[in-house]
Amino acid sequence: MRYRDDCAIIRIDESAWVKRMSKTKIEAFEVGCPCCGALLKVDPEARAVIAHTPPVRPKTFSDFEQAARAMREQEGRKESLFRQAVDAEKNKADLLERKFQEAVKRAKETPDTGKPIRDFDLD
Repeated sequence: MRYRDDCAIIRIDESAWVKRMSKTKIEAFEVGCPCCGALLKVDPEARAVIAHTPPVRPKTFSDFEQAARAMREQEGRKESLFRQAVDAEKNKADLLERKFQEAVKRAKETPDTGKPIRDFDLD
């Protein structure tokens, strides 16, 4: 049977290709993850990841002394942050009182103009 439409011929060719490819066994392939750099093994028939190899991460510290020094520095930073948080909490009431007084002062300086006009009132 002869088809006049070119698309029908292409469809016939595609279906023949799909039938031919379905008979052949497609091997699993490996893909690198663009986010973390891991290696993923994908099975095309199951359409799923069948294996995952995490990326190799370098050691953070080269020796034990360097790690201990970093831990001591981190403890000092923690203590400093804690002291800052305690000071901020002690001064919190004074700061809120100052903010309230400033708001009262601004409210006294700007007189109340009454009820605000809504868009609904203009119609």
